[in-house]
This record gives sequence, structure tokens and C-alpha cells, in this order.
Amino acid sequence: MGILSRFMYQSVVWKERQRARHATHAAPAVESEAEHLKTGARGETLAYWYLRQAGYTIVARNRSARSGSGEVDLIGWDGPVLSFVEVKTRTTAAAGPPETAVTKAKQKRIAKAANEYLRRLNRRPSYRFDIASVAWNPEAGLQVRLIKDAFKA
Repeated sequence: MGILSRFMYQSVVWKERQRARHATHAAPAVESEAEHLKTGARGETLAYWYLRQAGYTIVARNRSARSGSGEVDLIGWDGPVLSFVEVKTRTTAAAGPPETAVTKAKQKRIAKAANEYLRRLNRRPSYRFDIASVAWNPEAGLQVRLIKDAFKA
């Protein structure tokens, strides 16, 4: 699995470099909602393969709480620890690092969805909340930085 994960991650990084190379230099003043969602999906895909190559076993993607009040982007095992991963993607540095977008309110919604997921398991494993910070690098495209145990619920 390690070789496949490394290959897939490198393929996604290569694709982002190609996208950057062919993108126009004049960026739109405001990103449309559809473009924003596409950027987020690209960031989640990149984070997924990054985590896989880092040894995570991903068990769920975009897991919503039944109450509709929260969602966890990725859920995976990092060894014996269950990790709830929030992915934040930024294509410019203007708004600051991606992880700053995980506010206290967002953390509460993630924790609510995570607790609902944990209740459905037959056991109560060790768990934590990670952030996959995906940021734009002009030379390499989107790049991932993993922040383990980023916040407490």
C-alpha cells in the first residue's frame, strides 16, 4: 500500500503543477462558489493521498452527523489512534494559513460529528483531531502540511 500511496500522492502533486503551469496569471478577483468547491475537493483528494502515504488507514470521507450540524472531512487510523481530519485549502496567502480557518465554532461542529461516529463504534478508541493544511506553492502547486492533535474537543 505504501508504494501505491506514494505514487498516487506524487501523481496528484504533478497534476497540480501542470494546472499551475497552464493557469492564467490573471486570477479572478473573487472565486466563484463552484470554483471554491472544486478547490476544496482537490485539496481533500491531495490530503487523502498524503495521509495514505503517511501510513493512515482512511475509513471514511466527508462523514456528516445525522443531526446535520457537522461534518468530518477524513477519518482514519494512525496506528492505534483514530484521527478525525479537517482539511483546509487556500490558493492564496492573503487570508493567512489554511489552519486558521478552523475556528472554535468549526471545531465544535467537527467534534459533534466525531462523537456521533464514536458512539456507533463497538469500542471507544483513543482519538484526536488533526488538520491537513493545504496551501498553494507557486512552484509546486498545492502542498500538504499535517498538524496532528491540532485541537481538543
